[in-house]
Order: sequence, then C-alpha cells, then structure tokens
Amino acid sequence: MSSVLPSRFTTVARRLAPGSGLSLPAAFAEQLSSLYGLVQRSSHVFGSPLDSVRHENRVHPLPRFVYFGPHASEASVRLAFLAGFDHRDLRGTLALLHFIEALALEPEIGHGLHFSLFPLVDVLGFARAQEGRVLDRENWTRTTAPELVLLEQDARLRNYHGFVKLEMTGDDAVTVRLRTAPSVEHPTPAVEFITSDEIAPFPVRWETSSTAPVTDGPLTVADDVPFQPFELTLRLPAAWSPELTREAAASILKRFVLRYRGFMAYGQHL
Repeated sequence: MSSVLPSRFTTVARRLAPGSGLSLPAAFAEQLSSLYGLVQRSSHVFGSPLDSVRHENRVHPLPRFVYFGPHASEASVRLAFLAGFDHRDLRGTLALLHFIEALALEPEIGHGLHFSLFPLVDVLGFARAQEGRVLDRENWTRTTAPELVLLEQDARLRNYHGFVKLEMTGDDAVTVRLRTAPSVEHPTPAVEFITSDEIAPFPVRWETSSTAPVTDGPLTVADDVPFQPFELTLRLPAAWSPELTREAAASILKRFVLRYRGFMAYGQHL
C-alpha cells in the first residue's frame, strides 16, 4: 500500500493497526483512544461528542471530530463524513478514524475546508442497547433513532455542503453513488466530484442515482437548508480485511478531498 499512501501515513497505520487477535470493537476502543491523544496536540482537529444518547438510564456519547483546514473560516465549505451505520461491522468506522489521523498529521489535505466527522453512528447498537436497526436507510426527518435525530439537528445547524458516507457491500469492487440536487450557491460546472483516479488501484462500480425523490439519508433535510447539498456514498467490499479497508478508504477519501478542493477552486473562477 506504500504506493497509495504517503510513507508517514502508512507508518501511523501500521502502528495503530489492530493485532490479529484483536476484535473489531476492541480495535475501535484502542484506535479511538489513540486518536483522542493525537488530536490533543493538533491545532486543526478537535474531538468532542456531538451529544449523548440516553437509553435505560445510561448515557452513550456520539463520537465526533471537527477539522478546520489551514485558512478555513466560518464561510468555508463544510462537509460531513459518516461511518458506522451498523455496529456489527466496524471496518468503515476504523477507516474513518484512520482518515482523521491523516488530517491531524497532514492538515494541508483539506486546506480551506471545514469537516465534521462521525465515525460511529450506530451508538446504541454498539452499546448492545438496541439491535436490528438499519440506520443507513432511515429518513432523517422521520426517524425515531436518537443518533439520527442528533445528526439531523446538526445538519440543519451546520448547513453542510455535502455528506460523505462509508458503508460495506457484498460486491467485489468499490461502489460509488453520488446524489445531488441543484445548488443555488455553487453552479454545477461539468466537473466530476470523484473519478476512477481517486479509487485506483481498486476496481470500481458506478451506481446511477435515481431521479426519484430522496427518501433516505441526510439529503432528506435538503428542503429545509439554504442550499442543496450532495451525498457521496462509498461502499467498500465486505470481503476486504479490516486493514485493507482502513488503508483503501483513507486513500480514497484523501484523494476525494484533494479533487474537491480543485473543484471548488474551479467553480470560483467560472
């Protein structure tokens, strides 16, 4: 993977990679603790729960990290990254934590951008308080899942320009789905948010977005925000190991951010 990620990024990945005998929940707890220690020394990444979910007199924090790229401001483009919609498979969660590590170590990645990152959405499931939910298909404006209620409130408050979701799939390739709506703030030039170059060297399958109204996910709040955001979903092969998922997803996300920066610079000069 050294050809995919910078050497410094790869070194950190090896240092924090789960051992062969470590379960995914244990790896998550270890990596989350290490990441909190890392961001305490960062001037660009900050870690604090969005809020807490209460269940049967117990409190379960919803993890959140906030990243301000160099020269970011309140007027900067804001993106939300989400993973861990199903606590039974934490590979996407570990991958997003790994990407957050990269932001702390290489803050120039998102120069001028502002991110909120939510590595574990299914907090109650992880705490074994509730089972059998399908959070990635919920309508955020109608949901009763307390985690999504908090995220829906945050989405209205932050007015994100886009949402990036990490999921797992049974396919043998990375599946990419982009859902967009007309934006009043940024015209839509003939520039793609993501291409096969950002996915390389992994095989990719492009999922055509339906023209039907959006009934699930964060875009269900789009009617009540000042502009129409986009939603980019990256579905990673379920056959991948946790280590490969972490490395590949972090690489794809980094390349996407670099391309998106170029997209924004291009749009400003139209």
